Amino acid sequence: MKFLGLGGFVLAGVAATCSPVLAQPSPEQFFAGKTITITVGFSPGGTYDLFGRMLSRYLGKHVPGKPTVIASNMPGAGSLTAANWLYRVAPKDGTSIAIVAQTIAQEEALKNKAVQYKTAEFNWIGRATSNIEVQIISTRSKGTTMQGMKEVEVPTASTGPGSPSESYPKLLNALAGTKFKIIRGYPGSTDGLLAMERGEVDAALTSWNTMKTTRMDWLTGKKAAVAIQYVLERSPDLKDVPAVTEFATNDADRALLAFAASSADIGRAFMAPPGVPADRVKALREAFTATMKDPDLVAEIEKAKLDFDPASGEVVQKIVADVIGVSPEIVARMEKILAVE
Repeated sequence: MKFLGLGGFVLAGVAATCSPVLAQPSPEQFFAGKTITITVGFSPGGTYDLFGRMLSRYLGKHVPGKPTVIASNMPGAGSLTAANWLYRVAPKDGTSIAIVAQTIAQEEALKNKAVQYKTAEFNWIGRATSNIEVQIISTRSKGTTMQGMKEVEVPTASTGPGSPSESYPKLLNALAGTKFKIIRGYPGSTDGLLAMERGEVDAALTSWNTMKTTRMDWLTGKKAAVAIQYVLERSPDLKDVPAVTEFATNDADRALLAFAASSADIGRAFMAPPGVPADRVKALREAFTATMKDPDLVAEIEKAKLDFDPASGEVVQKIVADVIGVSPEIVARMEKILAVE
């Protein structure tokens, strides 16, 4: 056996000490000079796009290193295109954030074949607001009431399988006997509303926020009516509009419709892909929370008369886990209904 002697040990120690160690930069060092992209899973015009662009204007000054923040649109498949891209393709370094359909967790629970992500593995950054989705029906149709939509066919715009604009009408057709006719091919809720204006369809699903900020004249001018609100109980804003759970005639149907409406608590939430370093996730979450308190952003939201109900990334992560944990019986029944073409 050959010994190097004390000098050998010293040299070995020096060599070990001098070995290059690639320390991860701090969030401030990393984000400085970078560009964060907020990907919106729908076309411009709706509240997903509105909140995405609003966040892009204020987030950068609250992120360590003060990066540039931009927003871009990636519509398709009711925003599943963007969700799949974020999970599988997007950089996992903190420079990619997305806002997609609030039904993202439900689609995974329902084993939608288009889903290529695990909702709980996303790093949820925070929620700008919970959200009331509503069914808008033109007054040229006789289907603006609970009874009317069971008596006449109501063509309604869909942004694709897996989107609320298709899932809710299918559920109501199966459980309550409504006669919604689903018309696909619209990239976002704004496109559906434009299709109503053109007379291509008589109905569309959008958010109450969108109606309040862009189409209130439809309601005051009696061009259209808010026919259904997709929530568990009637909102104070819409006390004369039936909640979707009111269409149920038994406890089993009520439980299924309540699961469908549970996505309202996810609302307009933002997430980063899995694999982002924990300290950057923490920095983004803290920056998001600070942004939600930014006086300039709050003033813009108040001016636009938008609902505003922020929640932390940790809270959204818990909501997502609860949705995914729905009972297998409800999932099986809902899958069967939504599979019908």
